[in-house]
Amino acid sequence: MNRRMEPAVPIPAPSEVEENRHALRRAVKMKAHLRDRGTTRFEIEVVDLSVTGFRAQTSFTLWPGTTVWLTLPGLAPLESVVAWRDKFRYGCAFQRPLHPAVFDHIVALGNGERPSVANLPRRSVDRTSTSD
Repeated sequence: MNRRMEPAVPIPAPSEVEENRHALRRAVKMKAHLRDRGTTRFEIEVVDLSVTGFRAQTSFTLWPGTTVWLTLPGLAPLESVVAWRDKFRYGCAFQRPLHPAVFDHIVALGNGERPSVANLPRRSVDRTSTSD
């Protein structure tokens, strides 16, 4: 039996990733769900968040490069990619950055505050056309 070994992919240590971070992170503590490309859905604890990603803890095994969807209470799933792993801690990058008002809303939820929906982005509606 001839097995070919796949080359090892270096995984940056969390401290290296944190030093290269470009966005402000805010500490939060909230339960959420993560789903991979299959149908596996499991609970995680989000421990910090930025507009570009999040850090979470879970006993489930995820691998860097895996596409996942983060579901936070009251929001649509957010597509993300696992950037690094350290035992049961994971850093994930959002496919698209969060709008700052959405970020503030999630941070408020994660810190037990009552968030304001007044500043959340709204869909623009064309009110210039009228029907006669």
